Amino acid sequence: MLYTRGANLPELLKNRILVLDGAMGTLIQQFKLSENDYRGLPQNNRFEAHPSDLKGNNELLNITHPEIILDIHRQYLAAGADLIETNTFGATTVAQDDYKMPELAREMNLAAAKLAKQACDEFSTPEKPRFVAGAVGPTPKTASISPDVNDPGARNVTFEQLRAAYRDQVEALYEGGSDVFLVETIFDTLNAKAALFAIDEFFEEKGVRIPIMISGTVTDASGRILSGQTVEAFWNSLRHAKPLTFGLNCALGAALMRPYIAELAKVCDVAVSCYPNAGLPNPMSDTGFDETPEMTSKLLDEFSRDGLVNLVGGCCGTTPAHIKAIVDAVAKRTTRHWDAYKESA
Repeated sequence: MLYTRGANLPELLKNRILVLDGAMGTLIQQFKLSENDYRGLPQNNRFEAHPSDLKGNNELLNITHPEIILDIHRQYLAAGADLIETNTFGATTVAQDDYKMPELAREMNLAAAKLAKQACDEFSTPEKPRFVAGAVGPTPKTASISPDVNDPGARNVTFEQLRAAYRDQVEALYEGGSDVFLVETIFDTLNAKAALFAIDEFFEEKGVRIPIMISGTVTDASGRILSGQTVEAFWNSLRHAKPLTFGLNCALGAALMRPYIAELAKVCDVAVSCYPNAGLPNPMSDTGFDETPEMTSKLLDEFSRDGLVNLVGGCCGTTPAHIKAIVDAVAKRTTRHWDAYKESA
């Protein structure tokens, strides 16, 4: 089946290095929102009596303060991003249960995708189309790791619960206008398999198909994701999904991420992505991270110079200034070559 959206992305990735946007949470923090702001007060009293604290529930802002999310999207697009992520990292029923709002997950995803689509439509041109990446996050619960050190067999979520949560999310993201699904910041391959199963199920039921992007996170110098796999094992576990891109994001800055991106560049027969944090966390920094736009862009420019990547961007601590610097840096570079899979008709 041919792609029903995002059909020109494979060709674009072969012609030049594409750029994803930067951190959503970093920019939201700069608004210094209060508990009442998250609830939408005083303009709207819909969530005035909600029993749980809501400050920090960034996905709720898709509903209570859509103008903030739209403004952030516009900043990244103005900086030159080719793709922007929906504000839906934690917009699953599993994640929203922490705020006692699982029933709002679909509304959050639908609203977020529509906002990103609106922003992309404003900035797209025939020469530089912009794309909505429907962000599918890992959830705060893991299907592979016990939450109880005294009971290795214990689990706080099942594969079926994750599948159902992701199924609702991806349907709303597609309905809102997403061009690709981005399964990201994967620390547990089993969680990712639930998301990919849900996506495949959605494609089969609806008779549609859009590109899938997959991005894991290496959490320390061991070179493994949290559930224990090396990056090569991680790739081999998920390559059956035939992703458009496969790569790493978050956790480490680009300098520490390089050997793992280099490893993926050797084994992946698809486009490789990398969108790191702005270095390692530093609570004393204004953004929580130390790397300046010049530092991050220089590192990613080295990745592109050495033929390691096809798509770059920023994660925690990065801003529109970082994305602008990355866009300028990689514009002069050629994209990595790979033997792309042949999509079956």
